[in-house]
Amino acid sequence: MFKFDWKRLSMAAGLSLTLIAAGCGSDEGGETSGSEGEGSSGEANYSEEMNYEITGIEAGAGVVAAAQTATEEYENLAGWEVATSSSGAMATALGEAIENEEPIAVTGWTPHWMFAKYDLKYLEDPKEVFGGEEQIKTMVRQGLEDEKPNAYKLLDQFSWTPADMEKVMLNITDGAEPAEAAKTWIEENEDKVSEWTDGVEDVDGTEVELVYVNWDSEIASTNVVAEVMKQKGFDVTITPLDNGPMWESVAEGEVTGMVAAWLPATHGDLYEQHKDSLEDLGANLEGAKVGLVVPKYMDVDSIEDLQPAE
Repeated sequence: MFKFDWKRLSMAAGLSLTLIAAGCGSDEGGETSGSEGEGSSGEANYSEEMNYEITGIEAGAGVVAAAQTATEEYENLAGWEVATSSSGAMATALGEAIENEEPIAVTGWTPHWMFAKYDLKYLEDPKEVFGGEEQIKTMVRQGLEDEKPNAYKLLDQFSWTPADMEKVMLNITDGAEPAEAAKTWIEENEDKVSEWTDGVEDVDGTEVELVYVNWDSEIASTNVVAEVMKQKGFDVTITPLDNGPMWESVAEGEVTGMVAAWLPATHGDLYEQHKDSLEDLGANLEGAKVGLVVPKYMDVDSIEDLQPAE
């Protein structure tokens, strides 16, 4: 039994599912200043239209913290705010903006199905506030290898690519239940799965609990790992939590582990807090990235192309 109710309540209170709508506005005389929106006919001031607001995900996520830092580090983002919501609300707001061909800037990451569905681009980050490429790592509670060696071995051997993850994510986005999308991917990738289960003995109902932050990427990975473990005889529970409680639950030994640790930037602060109380099994995915993302139809290429609040 997962004894973490107060943290769930805290998460529920802290998450706002309010959709972030882009503010409307226009410049005076149809002209803009600086590099943003310049053209032969004078285009809209994107920053003003967005109400000088970046659409974020959950408060406490590293990409949100980096976006908040960007508003301090970049002089042209003076007066900007990062509006926190949830990953689902962010994706919904992005889709609505694209449908209406409106400007929007969101805290984004790869792998994510939105890059397969929409024409998007990362804004260049000259000050490197968002860092470079990231890894997604597997973290487990201390003592797991001795107590449940087969669970430990399978989690330690789990590794796949952004393309693998995005296939599962797209299937879910298209309407499949996460568990069914996981089963479909497993059936189509038996060779890869056999590498994860190499040397792992079948068990009879050994209990495992995996936690994850409720992002599309982590829904995909956690459901895939859970299904593979079920096929080996494990009794698997998966529990969505906010970022902080996810790390705390593993570090305090209340759950088995997670395959959802984004490092070094996104979960960097949480890793530093808890690294001595859990075991790092290394990367399960390489080449992840975070940053500010906009639709390609927006005529901006860099964070520095945005304009300060008036």
